[in-house]
Amino acid sequence: MVETSKPRVLVLYGGQSSEHAVSCVTAAGVLGAIDTTRFEVVEIGITAAGQWTRPVTDPRSYSFGGAELPRVESTAASVQLHPGDGGTAERSAELVEIGPDLSTTSLGRVDVVLPLLHGPFGEDGTLQGLLELTGVPYVGAGVLTSAVGMDKHFMKLAFTAAGLTVGRWETITARQWTRDSGACLERVRRLELPVFVKPARAGSSTGITRVDDWLQLEQALETARKFDPKVIVEQGIDGREIECGVLGSADEAPARASECGEIVVHDGAQSHQFYDFNAKYTDAAAAELSCPADLPAQVREEIRRQAVIAFDAIDGEGISRVDFFYTRDGGVVINEVNTMPGFTPISMYPQMWRASGLDYTELITELLNLALNRPVGLR
Repeated sequence: MVETSKPRVLVLYGGQSSEHAVSCVTAAGVLGAIDTTRFEVVEIGITAAGQWTRPVTDPRSYSFGGAELPRVESTAASVQLHPGDGGTAERSAELVEIGPDLSTTSLGRVDVVLPLLHGPFGEDGTLQGLLELTGVPYVGAGVLTSAVGMDKHFMKLAFTAAGLTVGRWETITARQWTRDSGACLERVRRLELPVFVKPARAGSSTGITRVDDWLQLEQALETARKFDPKVIVEQGIDGREIECGVLGSADEAPARASECGEIVVHDGAQSHQFYDFNAKYTDAAAAELSCPADLPAQVREEIRRQAVIAFDAIDGEGISRVDFFYTRDGGVVINEVNTMPGFTPISMYPQMWRASGLDYTELITELLNLALNRPVGLR
């Protein structure tokens, strides 16, 4: 294998979460846009069962337009990421392929990892811990930040501690539900309808149910628990859904906030009570992504200010998308932060930065350079 002087980027995609297909499509967009004059790229997929493998299908071909959702296929050989020479904390690692007969083949060095993984076992700190142990730089949040950014309960606690306005919610853990489900239901019913029942540690609107009648509550909880034994129930907020992208900065400079974007859900060919998976990815008539959002100037600047506060509240690094509600009475309520947001060319995060003067390829380059220039380990 011929090594080059260009930084070698490991693009990881797929993964073990319910957002596997979203990750595959994100990889297709990034691989089609990354600046190959500046970076050498190697792609590794992670199957739904957790196997790391060289791709069988070219990931650049993935889309939501086929009869089936894209997925990473398993192979006879697996891939591992090994620390630098002698296990030292060098700023590079080595990819090694393990054959079915346990023979090993080097796939070359890795200088930086771009983990395009959404949800548990990719965006929640588990993968980030592996990369920290390997000693290789990577794009995005660290271990604790990724974990907090994945868990809607602890995320809201961090926002509250930072002085941001958060809507009412209740959390139900697996232990609480097993010990006294009646008490859990009683707590939730203190909220006002409608409520949204969600897996606490999932994304892309998977497992979410809008509840307009308390008779629907138990079924909604069971639906969410299929994706996560920990469930969060949020009181509905009457307001416009506004998003803002945050991008880290080099040399300890303050993080940067993009133009604001807005999600407008339409009555299209399908019925959507909220911005669910189909509205996001498969029903083109369901929603419109408007950027810049039509907001008063002072509201736009306040949301951008709060987005950076939220990013700092969880000790963000590199990339995050922060979601808000702009209420009818002019208030701003933070909903959540996403430390690895949807990153296809038409996703809101790249669109917001495009509207802010940074195109898709430049955005990828900026994220990789930020990763390459930050220290590994404690920081």
